[in-house]
Amino acid sequence: MADTSDIKKGFKMLMDGVPYAVVDHQFVKPGKGQAFVRTRMKNMMTGAVIDRTFKSGEKLEKADTEERTMQYLYPEGENRVFMDTRSYEQLSLTDEQLGDNVHYLLDGTEVDVMLFDGRPIGVTPPTFVELLVTETEPGFKGDTSSNTTKPATLETGLQVNVPLFVNAGDRLKIDTRTGSYVERVKG
Repeated sequence: MADTSDIKKGFKMLMDGVPYAVVDHQFVKPGKGQAFVRTRMKNMMTGAVIDRTFKSGEKLEKADTEERTMQYLYPEGENRVFMDTRSYEQLSLTDEQLGDNVHYLLDGTEVDVMLFDGRPIGVTPPTFVELLVTETEPGFKGDTSSNTTKPATLETGLQVNVPLFVNAGDRLKIDTRTGSYVERVKG
């Protein structure tokens, strides 16, 4: 058990049998009355965000979550198969559970899989991934004076805006936190 003094960003708790992660919190001590903690929490199963207020000193149940490093193997219908790098045990996650993270998975990519009561509920990909540009409009030589961009489709189906000098066949470094272009990779 924990109480409201343990609440901080990233704190994981159980409410009605569902795990939630604290996205934002604020301690409030009004002039009159009892202090409280105002929180914004994300449902770790569905991704829904809710606001909730707790009275100071209120008891909270910690969520029993675990993160394991796993390797992405291959797609299987609407599922993606991962392998535990220590036990070689395999498990599947649906594209719905992965959300936008499905666009950062290449064969052999190592990710952190979040487990709740032994069931996978989400994935944290590496901060940066390198993906190949499969389709984009050709750039114009010498057009580097402005900060204009064009859309590009990457090998996983992800659409990003890239500078005009990027061409099909280029390898790009993508930030998985924002889904945006970082730089063109040489070699």
